[in-house]
Amino acid sequence: MIGCVTSKTSGKPQFTNRFQYEIMKPTFVHCLFEQSGTFKNAFRQLGIPAKDYDIKNEFGETDLVCDLFRQIDNDYYGCDSIFRRMSPDQLIMAFFPCIYFNEHNEMYFCATSYNLRNLSPAAKIRTIIERSEKRQEYYKRVLQLIAICEARRLKLVIENPYNPHHFWRYNFPNYPRVIDMDRTLRGDYFKKPTQYIFVGFLPGNGKSIEKIHKRKYIEECKSSPVSGMCSSERSMISPEYAHNFICDFILNEPSGNNVPTLFDSFTNN
Repeated sequence: MIGCVTSKTSGKPQFTNRFQYEIMKPTFVHCLFEQSGTFKNAFRQLGIPAKDYDIKNEFGETDLVCDLFRQIDNDYYGCDSIFRRMSPDQLIMAFFPCIYFNEHNEMYFCATSYNLRNLSPAAKIRTIIERSEKRQEYYKRVLQLIAICEARRLKLVIENPYNPHHFWRYNFPNYPRVIDMDRTLRGDYFKKPTQYIFVGFLPGNGKSIEKIHKRKYIEECKSSPVSGMCSSERSMISPEYAHNFICDFILNEPSGNNVPTLFDSFTNN
């Protein structure tokens, strides 16, 4: 697969494989933690209704402004939530916040982060404790989200960065079914490797490739002004990538950007 690998086996325990079934076109898509409208609009252009959910609406694309962590917590503990209005023929795409899971946290916990440089030893320890507690909160929510989808037989895809030091690598019950090592090959702005957790169904095996319009680099992006939040610039995904990803791994159908092979030429003659 171009710029990407798919995991077939793993020694890690899985929540369950009971609800895996054939790829099918979802009747509706709920894009959680997305306010840019990128994937939502890509789904809509492919004829699939979709809605964006986020706590902010900076782009004017969030269809339902809500605290998703509270919604997850409510449903997990038996209260009303948005998940009670979702059905197994629909899809949830969760661009789950990664700030406390990515490799940068290793520098925090080792007290070598640049952001700690002017703190006293005691203040550094307090910051590390606060950050570890915050990571535990985010970790709890993503596990709760998976448990909710398993219980309600909902299809779910969770997106997060991929690297050797990502917290999920050795601390997660579901392994990534798709690891896209170079997103620019499918038309994205950034190369950064990305992992996708699939719950309730298996991904397709499309092989789209598309040249990017303009390459961007993480180092050149502005940081978020709010602690614990990823900057909007760093989180952006190109519409081309969204279209190709959906066709390759969700719908398992040609994206219009597939690379012809010698076998294709032979079978067309």
